[in-house]
Amino acid sequence: MKARGTLLTLLLAGAFGLCVGPFWWLAMAATQHDRDVFSWPPKLLPGGRLMENLQGLQESIGLDRVLVNSLVVAGLQTAGAVVVSVLAGYAFAKFDFRGRNLFFVLLLSTLVIPDTVMLIPIFRMMMDMGLIDTYPSVVLPGLVTPFGIFLMRQALRSMPDELLDAARVDGAGELRVLWRIVLPVNRPVIAALALFVFLGGWNQFVWPLIALRSPEMYTLPVATATLQGLSTTNYPQVLLASAIAAIPVMALFLVLQRQFISGLLAGATKE
Repeated sequence: MKARGTLLTLLLAGAFGLCVGPFWWLAMAATQHDRDVFSWPPKLLPGGRLMENLQGLQESIGLDRVLVNSLVVAGLQTAGAVVVSVLAGYAFAKFDFRGRNLFFVLLLSTLVIPDTVMLIPIFRMMMDMGLIDTYPSVVLPGLVTPFGIFLMRQALRSMPDELLDAARVDGAGELRVLWRIVLPVNRPVIAALALFVFLGGWNQFVWPLIALRSPEMYTLPVATATLQGLSTTNYPQVLLASAIAAIPVMALFLVLQRQFISGLLAGATKE
């Protein structure tokens, strides 16, 4: 029994090392000189060039500016997508209107369409509206997420209609029912959805690369790609930018960890 416990501990320690090891190497390599990044054996202790690499990153891409751009884009996209998903999910779950099932099936069918297929039509729409190289050109295509609408619809279907009807009898309008009853009850699912949407908005690369023209509007993934030159690449700066890009997502997950796990479990059990 003791040997079995020791073996299990070793297996868990190995799995932990495989998960955390790459992130640790990323953080350590971001503090080192370019020639030390690919040295063997790898240097797994902090170097002495963190501030130099940070300053070089600021000079190369304007780190503060691209961080603000990424936060604005991901934040607006998250807020907008959550609002649209909650409203649409509520309508599909609790309102009986003609063509509801057909519209929902059509919505789900868009999940099988690759994102790359929509790049040209969306680009043409943004250009016709004069939004290229602006925040709306990056934010607007991500406001409607079929997965988010599906998730909220499945979560809201489990709510008793009698509870909502009682609130309506007491004189509450639909928006008040949504705000006072639906949102508090489904907060874990909304938190999980917000984390998913923020992660997608923060890491998106292809569409911002197409929609944004000026370096002043670049998001962090697009700006990081410009660090890779044809002949030389400053790998410590690239790795430092990658490490910085992971910080907001990890922080948001830690803040919403309990709600995120509860939302996933709720989504797995609700029909």
